[in-house]
Amino acid sequence: MTLLKLAIKSTLNRKASVLLTLCTIAISVMLLLSIERVRHDAKSSFSNTISGTDLIVGARTGDIQLLLSSVFRIGHTNNAVSWKSYLDIKERKGVAWTIPISLGDSHKGHAVLGTDATYFTHYRYGKKQHLAFQHGRAFHNAQEVVLGSDVANKLHYHIGHQIVISHGMGNTSFHHHDDNPMTIVGILAPTGTPVDKTLHIPLIAVDAMHKSSHTQPMMIGKKSQQNDHAQHQHGNTHQHAEDNNSHHNEHNEHNEHNEHNEHNEHNEHDEHNEHNEHEEHNEHNEHNEHDEHDHPHGTLDSEPSDLVGSPNQITAFLMGFDSPLYTLQVRRNINMYKAEPLLAIMPGLTLRELWDMLDIVEKILLLFSIVVVLVSLLGMLTTLLATLSQRRRELAILRSVGARPIHIFALMSSEAILITFMGCVAGCILFYGLLLTANPLLQSQFGISLTIGWLSNYELTLLGVIMSAGTLMGLLPAARAYFYSLADGMSIKI
Repeated sequence: MTLLKLAIKSTLNRKASVLLTLCTIAISVMLLLSIERVRHDAKSSFSNTISGTDLIVGARTGDIQLLLSSVFRIGHTNNAVSWKSYLDIKERKGVAWTIPISLGDSHKGHAVLGTDATYFTHYRYGKKQHLAFQHGRAFHNAQEVVLGSDVANKLHYHIGHQIVISHGMGNTSFHHHDDNPMTIVGILAPTGTPVDKTLHIPLIAVDAMHKSSHTQPMMIGKKSQQNDHAQHQHGNTHQHAEDNNSHHNEHNEHNEHNEHNEHNEHNEHDEHNEHNEHEEHNEHNEHNEHDEHDHPHGTLDSEPSDLVGSPNQITAFLMGFDSPLYTLQVRRNINMYKAEPLLAIMPGLTLRELWDMLDIVEKILLLFSIVVVLVSLLGMLTTLLATLSQRRRELAILRSVGARPIHIFALMSSEAILITFMGCVAGCILFYGLLLTANPLLQSQFGISLTIGWLSNYELTLLGVIMSAGTLMGLLPAARAYFYSLADGMSIKI
C-alpha cells in the first residue's frame, strides 16, 4: 500500500509529462476499441443489408453477381426471369410472399427499381426493420414514384415534383422517357442501405415505358398512339396546348380534337380556332401553375390502380416462406427449374461469402489499431526513460531511508501500470462518447448501426493485452533504476 501511495504521489508530481502520456494512451485505446467495434458492427450491418428474405431468385449467373445486382444495384444480369415463371413459382407451397424487381433504368445516376406494393410491406433491412416513409406515401398508380432519402436530399426533390426516368444504369443516358413524367408522392426514411439511393416505380410503369420506346411516345394510361400521330399532323401549336392539358379530362380533350379536325378540313373557322386555342392554353397554364404552387411539399391524393400490368419479364424477385423448412426444398426446385435456367440464392450466406472476399480490409483495420497502441506505449516508455535520469536523486534518497532495490523496481513498475490503467479508463470513456456521437451519422450515411453496450469479451481481452504490454514497457526503466547505486545518485556531476 505504501508503494502504491508513493507511485500516485510520484505520478502527480510529474503532471505535465504524465498527462501527455496519459492522453496518448487514452486516444490509442479509443481508436483501438472504435475500430474494432466498427469492424464488427460493419460486418453485421453488411450482413443485414437485407433481412427477413429467404431467397433471391434471378436468371442463372453467379451467386455474388445476382446479389450485387438485385440488392446493391451494382452491375447487371445478362438475362431476366419470365413473368410466367415468376407466377408459377409464386404459387408454390409454403411461399408466404414475393417481391418482383425490375432494373435497367436510372435517374441522374441513381438506380430505378420497378416493383409493386408488396415491396413496402415485406422488404426489411437491419434487424428486420420495415421501410418507413419520411414524407408522403407509397405509389398508387403508374405515374407516381417513391424516392430513397439520399436521392431526395442530393437532388433537392420534394413531394409533388415531376421527374423523368432515363434508360440505362449509367450516369449518362442518351434516351430519356420524357413522354412519361413521374410525380413524386413519397420519400422513404433513411436506412443506410442501397434503398436510400434508389427510385421506386410500379412495374406497370417500367413495362409501359419500354414498350412505348419501341413504337411511338405515349403517356402511360393516357391517349392512344393513333391520336398522338393525328395530333402531330395538325400543327405544333395545337399539340403544345394539348400536351399541357394531358393531365386533365381526356374525354373533353378528344372532343376538342375532333372539332379542330373538322375546322381544319373545311378551312372556314381559322380565327375561331386560334381564339379557342389561345384561351385554352391560358387556362391550362394558369391551372398548371396553381397545381405546382399548391403541391410542392404536401401529400398528393390519387385513386389506386393496377401497379403490375402484364410484363414479359423481370430482373429478379425476393421470396419469403411460411417456414424455414420450405427454403431448401424450393431453392433446390428452382435451381433445377426446367422451363428456364434460374438461380436461387440465400442472401445471408452469400453476404458472408462476399464479406470473406473483403477479409484483407478487415485485417488492415486490425493492423492499424495495433500499430496505434504500440506507438502510444512506446511513447510512455520514452517518457519514463527520459525522466529516469532526472529522478536519480529521488531514488537515492529512497534508498538512503531504507528502500531496497526491489522496492525501487516495484515503484517504477507500479507507475507504469498506473499510467496504463488510467489511460485505458480514459480511453473507454472517450470510446463511449464517440459511440453516442457518431452512431446516428454512421447509421444514416453508411448503414452501420453501432452497438452501444458493455464491452465484449474480445474487447476486454484487448484491454488486458494493453495492460500487459504497458507492464512490460515499465520493466525496462524499473530494471535500470534497480541497478542505480546510492553513491551514483548522490554524486554531483559537473
